[in-house]
Amino acid sequence: MRTVRALWGASHPGPALVVTALSLALGLAAGLEFWRVAVLVASVFFGQLSIGISNDTIDRERDRAVGRRDKPLVRGEVSNRTAWFAAIGSVVIALALSSVLGWGMLLAHAVTIVSAWAYNLGLKATAVSVVPFLVSFGLFPSLATLSAPEPVLAAPFAAVAGAALGAAVHLTNVLPDLDDDRRTGVRGLPHRLGATASVFAAVAGIVVAAVSVMVGGGAGGPLAWIFFVAVLLLAAAVIVRMRRRGPDRTGFRLVMASALLLAAQLVATAGALAA
Repeated sequence: MRTVRALWGASHPGPALVVTALSLALGLAAGLEFWRVAVLVASVFFGQLSIGISNDTIDRERDRAVGRRDKPLVRGEVSNRTAWFAAIGSVVIALALSSVLGWGMLLAHAVTIVSAWAYNLGLKATAVSVVPFLVSFGLFPSLATLSAPEPVLAAPFAAVAGAALGAAVHLTNVLPDLDDDRRTGVRGLPHRLGATASVFAAVAGIVVAAVSVMVGGGAGGPLAWIFFVAVLLLAAAVIVRMRRRGPDRTGFRLVMASALLLAAQLVATAGALAA
């Protein structure tokens, strides 16, 4: 149980659960049968476990160098070998589950996972560090629509919204670690833009996502406007938080909350997700 707890702590459990919840909402918005939703959610969950655990395993020495005692691998609670076994095993399970939903879903999910692993393996330290987030989040809505009996890609508005939110996630997630990253040679896009520009770019991403869902979702009415205004308020809160407290994890959490709200909007308003 100690090893399981350590692996769970190394998996970035908060983001993993949020992304899994997003897959649930998108599956419902796509009108999937119950069993397809269940398989989709389980597949995404294991994919997220692999991404999070591989990230902490790859970064163990960097995290140790900057004193990240909040990391289970740095504290020695789980070995690198066990962590790699768990990360790779999670990929196998994720793709096996995806194959149950069809070749389209399997291929799309494989691309999102490979993209995220590419970030972990080195793209995070380059000027194109945002690209894996654009790819993975842009393709993410299609995981639901490709899981349907008649698989299709998600509508363009959903891909745009996903990519915009993915950029916002990246730009806000690394802000608290900018100084530590520079010390260990990581200079991704947010490091080059700086904290202030990254926050404003992230807010722009949230607004683009909100407008995309509002315009492209195909379901208006008062309820849609309530969701739209709520997401814009979250975007404003990111800026306010940054100005008052400086870069911290709150901005990232607000972005993830925006993503959940937009997915919930599609479910609540019966918005069209498929192309």
